[in-house]
This record gives sequence, C-alpha cells and structure tokens, in this order.
Amino acid sequence: MLLSGDVGGTKTLLGLFMSKPDRPSAIDVGEFVTLDHSGLEPMIESFLESRQVEPRHIEAASFGVAGAVTDEIARLTNVPWRVECASIAERLRFKRTHVLNDLEALAYGVTVLEADELSMLQRGVPHPKGNAAVIAAGTGLGEALLHNVNGRFVPGASEGGHADFAARTPREIELLRELTRIFGRVSVEAILSGPGLVNVYQFTHEAFGAGSMPARLCAAVGQVSEPSELPPRISRAAMERLCDRCVEALDIFVSVYGAESGNIALRAVATAGVYVGGGIAPKILPALESGPFLEAFRAKEPMADYVATIPVAVILNPDAGLLGAAVHAQHVSVGG
Repeated sequence: MLLSGDVGGTKTLLGLFMSKPDRPSAIDVGEFVTLDHSGLEPMIESFLESRQVEPRHIEAASFGVAGAVTDEIARLTNVPWRVECASIAERLRFKRTHVLNDLEALAYGVTVLEADELSMLQRGVPHPKGNAAVIAAGTGLGEALLHNVNGRFVPGASEGGHADFAARTPREIELLRELTRIFGRVSVEAILSGPGLVNVYQFTHEAFGAGSMPARLCAAVGQVSEPSELPPRISRAAMERLCDRCVEALDIFVSVYGAESGNIALRAVATAGVYVGGGIAPKILPALESGPFLEAFRAKEPMADYVATIPVAVILNPDAGLLGAAVHAQHVSVGG
C-alpha cells in the first residue's frame, strides 16, 4: 500500500493507493484544512487511525509540499510549518518516506493523466522527444519542469512563481507600479494566485486597503467574512459580467497567466506540452478559452511561431497532485 500527500497552503489531501503497472489506484482519500493541524505528522496519524491502517503496512509514502524543498526539508510558503522527511520517518516508521515540492509531485501526475482529465487550449504539435512544463495558480503560484531523458519524463522542481513579474502592456505597467509602491518587490505570484487576483481587483477598483482585505467591495462581489472568499466571488462577478472592473481584473489575470505560461514554455523548451494545473484554472476555464490567455502565450516574438506549436492543456483532475505523489511513491517503492 502507498500513502501520498498534497500539502497546500489552504487544504491538504492524503490518500491511500494500491500499486498498479500504469497508474496507482486510489483506495481512500481524506481532505483536511491545513491549519487545523499543528503539523503534517499529527495529520497523517489522524488519517491512518481513522482508516485503521497501520504505518507498517505502508510500502512507501511521498508528500508534495507547497514550498521550497532542500534535502527533503520544506518550509511551506504560506503556512508556518516545517516539514522534514526525517521527522516523518522517525515518527511514523514507514518503510520509505520522501518529501518533494508540490509542483514536482504534480509533474509526476501529468505523466499518467488520461485524455478526459485534460482540456486542450492549444493542440499544437507535440514533440515525442520534447520536454514539458507545469504551471499552477492556487493559494500561491507553482511551476515545474519535466525533462525528457531518453523518452522518459523526469520531473524537476522550480520556484519560478517567486520570480519577478514582467509587465507587458501599459495597464500592466500601471499595475506593477502600484504593487511596487505597496509591496516593494512584485513576484509573479503577487498576480497569479488567489490573493494575487485580489491584488488585481484592488487595482482595478482603486480600493487598496490595509492587509489582505480591500478598502471597499463592489456590489457584484458583496460582503465576505474572510479574504479566501474573495477570489471565487471576483471570478464569478467577472464571468457573469456583473461588474466591468471585475471583468478587467480577470482579463488581466488571464492574460498574465498566458504570458507566464509562455515564459515557462520557452525556458523549459516544452515542445511536449505545457500543463496548467492548480485550483483556479478549472474554475475559470471559459475565461482561459476566450482568447487573452493564448494571445499572451503566443506573443513571444521572435518565437511566436514556435510557441504556437506547443500543446497547452488545463488539468481537470483536482487530485492530480495527490496522484502524482502516489506515482512518485510507487516509483521509489520499486527502486526506480
């Protein structure tokens, strides 16, 4: 039996899987509010106890964590946790334990996704010997590479979401100037994430407030009790065209998403495809299909014709990161 985890800034998924030749098969999955627990170890213990599974029955456990991982130690970017592989192994006594970046885990999942778990934005011409890339906006922004080594994808982690935001249009330059005034430095994640969409909303509404809440909210969004409620409210107001400034905010978000996806396509030479994951993309799929995303993705002169041939797909499976961690666990359990 395999244990996998997708540890995010807002929620965490833990899953039990059985090894299968092509793709691990899910037995049971549990969802947790990340900050409801003091750390990953007690969350794992709670999950296994509720399923009456002894740790000794776990052949391998792999956990994708939303943060930079060095020597299998991760500090979560948006959660005050430190996740250490050695600590998990000592406390739970699994036969094999691994900690990897969450986008690296998602990249492992990409290698086994079926066609009906993807929505193609650009079919392109996939190159059988090409690399691939993954980009995912959610609580934060993650990126990962899939290097094609002798016909097999080898995922590699990245912290590209924390790279500098590159404005491309006069309006984006205005946005950059305003966010620089507030934050000092503007990463891509400051726009491409749930909180990033709120930043763009505040810019289009001229409503920057103290902390993470806007100074005022438009009628289309309505009142909320906490900041995490804002991104879906803003997206809904934009897609239903209830507020012109919400429409502009989502348009900017989608265009920046396309541009950054094109950037990682170039950096990775991702001729086998770019996969757009995370919690936001499936929820705004009509907006991603509407034009600005691919226009920005392709606006890469003198490489515009090149990126126009690269396949681009949205990952529809919400458990793709958890599945990817299970793929990694299966890989290490057989010594691959």
